[in-house]
Amino acid sequence: MLTRDELKNIVLKNQAELGKNLGLDRDYSIKMLKNFATIISGIRRCGKSTLAKQFLKSRKPVYYLYFEDVALAEFKTKDFVKLDEVFHEVLGDNGIYFFDEIQNVKGWEIFVRRLVDKNKEVLITGSNASMLSRELGTRLTGRHISYELFPFSFNEFLRFKNKEANVKNFEEYLELGGFPEYLKTNDKVILRNLFQDIFYRDILVRNNIRNEADLKSLLAYLSSNIGKKFSYTKLRDSLGIKSVHTIKQFISACENAYLFFTITKYDYSVKKQLINPKKIYCIDNALIKLNSFSVSSNSGQLLENLVFLELRKKQKEIYYHSEKKECDFVIKEGNRITQAIQVCYLLNDENKQREINGLLEAMDAYKLKEGLLLTNNQEDVLELNNKKIILKPVWKWLTNN
Repeated sequence: MLTRDELKNIVLKNQAELGKNLGLDRDYSIKMLKNFATIISGIRRCGKSTLAKQFLKSRKPVYYLYFEDVALAEFKTKDFVKLDEVFHEVLGDNGIYFFDEIQNVKGWEIFVRRLVDKNKEVLITGSNASMLSRELGTRLTGRHISYELFPFSFNEFLRFKNKEANVKNFEEYLELGGFPEYLKTNDKVILRNLFQDIFYRDILVRNNIRNEADLKSLLAYLSSNIGKKFSYTKLRDSLGIKSVHTIKQFISACENAYLFFTITKYDYSVKKQLINPKKIYCIDNALIKLNSFSVSSNSGQLLENLVFLELRKKQKEIYYHSEKKECDFVIKEGNRITQAIQVCYLLNDENKQREINGLLEAMDAYKLKEGLLLTNNQEDVLELNNKKIILKPVWKWLTNN
């Protein structure tokens, strides 16, 4: 339990940080409503705090507290009342509440619900999808607006680096990813430290995982197999991990930390969807390269991963298609598939028929007249079987999206 004076010192220290390092304006639009809590979630160090500070820069006062401050290690739920008194004493009345990485405090949602019921404006950031959704679901059902933030998009990367949209700069982005701090220096130590924070704080410790070696083996395997199908049983057998339950626990922990995402094969039967093999994708290409078994990067996997991330940012319902042939992504809107997307770094004589036939099979299966084949830098329009296939470079697709 913290004393009033300790809280006052922490609040004043946090206030000094509010206007610092506002960084690049992001391509996100957020809003706040009274009677609602606004939630920004996403992986550690992707810019959640910066986005919130940018949004609040013209608002005064801001009741700001960063809950990963070591001085708040002993902060308990009952300290919120004392904290609120300190906010009003130090900063005055009618402020906006900004709680950064609040999921570290057990029971935080009780106090936030009280603020929302009092018609206060509340902005929250957090790095754990499961904790946020569980607590929002119990105390703040229907009383929150949620946003997911990702590392820099290609457009944001170009503005950050002051570069033009072209294939050369896209290939740099393809390799470097979008974490702001890493892009400032290209220093692998910064990237490695970021990953260590995610691994230990957001996955291992937060989920009480004791077998660190098995978890590391799984992360290396997943990073080396981006866009490939897997089943829990095959992962267990390949990695020698003792149970399917453990594999599921590990992958769930990675998803909750926003490190990995899974998609499943589309099927009209929901039951079949649940048991079908899944495909894995990662939050950022730089982390794929950092953790992969392979010394050299697989440009095709990195390209497919970027396409997935763009679709995920747009909150699309994403599946893959697999029957006699395969199509990387099919998008569901409402109760039907509305789009089929194939990704191929370089279309050539060896792979052209396979890639096009996989796309055509998906288009036939879901009665689509047009399909999209995304490449690194090839562009064309193909008319086949009374269907149109648009070949488009991913960098153009991203800048137009």
